[in-house]
Amino acid sequence: MTFEPHGKHLIAGTWTAGETTFRSAPAHGPAHDFSVGTPALVNQAVEAAEEAFWTYGYTTRAERAAFLNAIADQIEARAEAITDIGTQETGLPEARLQGERGRTTGQLRMFAQHLLDGTYLDRRHDAALPDRAPAPRPDLRMMQRPIGPVAVFGASNFPLAFSTAGGDTASALAAGCPVVVKGHGAHPGTAEIIAEAIHAAIEATGMPKGVFSLVQGGKRDVGQSLVKHPLIKAVGFTGSLGGGRALFDLCAQREEPIPFFGELGSVNPMFVLPEAVKARGAELGKGWAGSLAMGAGQFCTNPGIAVVIEGPEADTMIEAARAALAETGGQVMLTEGIAEAYAKGAAQMADQPGVTALLTSDPAPREARPFLFQVSADDWLGNHVLTEEVFGPLGLVITVKDADEMLKVAKSFEGQLTATLQMDEADTEAARRLLPVLERKAGRVLANGFPTGVEVCDTMVHGGPYPASTNFGATSVGTMAIRRFLRPVCYQNLPASLLPADLQEISGG
Repeated sequence: MTFEPHGKHLIAGTWTAGETTFRSAPAHGPAHDFSVGTPALVNQAVEAAEEAFWTYGYTTRAERAAFLNAIADQIEARAEAITDIGTQETGLPEARLQGERGRTTGQLRMFAQHLLDGTYLDRRHDAALPDRAPAPRPDLRMMQRPIGPVAVFGASNFPLAFSTAGGDTASALAAGCPVVVKGHGAHPGTAEIIAEAIHAAIEATGMPKGVFSLVQGGKRDVGQSLVKHPLIKAVGFTGSLGGGRALFDLCAQREEPIPFFGELGSVNPMFVLPEAVKARGAELGKGWAGSLAMGAGQFCTNPGIAVVIEGPEADTMIEAARAALAETGGQVMLTEGIAEAYAKGAAQMADQPGVTALLTSDPAPREARPFLFQVSADDWLGNHVLTEEVFGPLGLVITVKDADEMLKVAKSFEGQLTATLQMDEADTEAARRLLPVLERKAGRVLANGFPTGVEVCDTMVHGGPYPASTNFGATSVGTMAIRRFLRPVCYQNLPASLLPADLQEISGG
């Protein structure tokens, strides 16, 4: 199946052209022209979302579940075409796009089932106590309700799972919130075909047309007008620290401040404990290299830093990582801009005091090749440049003198998406000492694995203290993601005929 983009925005059920266009920059294949978004188009989309909310926000859980399943069905019906345009635009291999498509439809179906289960509503009922002294208690019922229209920004590195119909969109629609997506300029054709799938699902299930809109391209004023629009009630974002922080500040500065759920960056440190490195240092080094270079290092959970106690066992691990990375060929990056930023970040790290280059490269345009650096804890501590994420297959080894210095390094990290312990049973006491620090630093703590590969399930947390994300109590992956777009409402002494149907079926004590 061949897909030929028409280059229009989807505004409340209507494919709309803009006055100007931009041209895509695919890794291979033909470029296409797409309409440039404007604040006026954003306003149309948001006003339509607000109007749709009065219907969609009050649909039944079964109706919304059917809608989410219909979106998944429509995406699967376009599977071949999605893979084709996605690989062209991003340079990602077919297997990666196919897997990501499965993750995207899996998220939609997971939230559909989550709706039918109903536990996310957190329904509570305190029955009236009219004879209680000294004052009677009224009848009180509580449940979670949707907040209103939500803005979602597509991510560069996940054209499916974190973009048009990705986790933010799926969880917001599940909650009962219409969505306006700002498409990412790196993969506009992929955004368009997914929007077509959502549009088809809207028509098939009879949902209001304003429940979803896609605005493509545009300058900063488009994104700014979206987060500042008074009818938008929350924002979901995956991207750079600088861009995310700017939007976060705009949300806070609004006349009505709104939550900004941004996932901004992480170096995902890995702590290699003594017995583990002694028993399997070469294996750990090779495994780390594989995770580090996976997908050209373009994962938000890329384990960019390894912390290990200096010595011959550490040297074995480091050499194994270096050798494995040296065998890794060049990989196409998502955009030329990302490739340029990667090269700049590597050059900046190489210039830092005390940093030793173990593996360097001279990549071609829009291509990434691995870098590996080493630094002592003394030179690491206090140098903020070394703590910054370099988006790509770049690794940094921090060597420490002993367990006390490893703990000191652990405490120096800012918020992270993940933190990993590589340990054997004999390392348990050392790991127990680190764990209180790591669980304060990260949203997910792993043992004897690598953080690339985020399982989509009830228990997953993909978030963490700032700057990993802007809201440490939220996750963008897993069923708990729905909580971002809900708020509790208490109903006091309301007649049963006025209560939401989901509250009428519970009783309290």
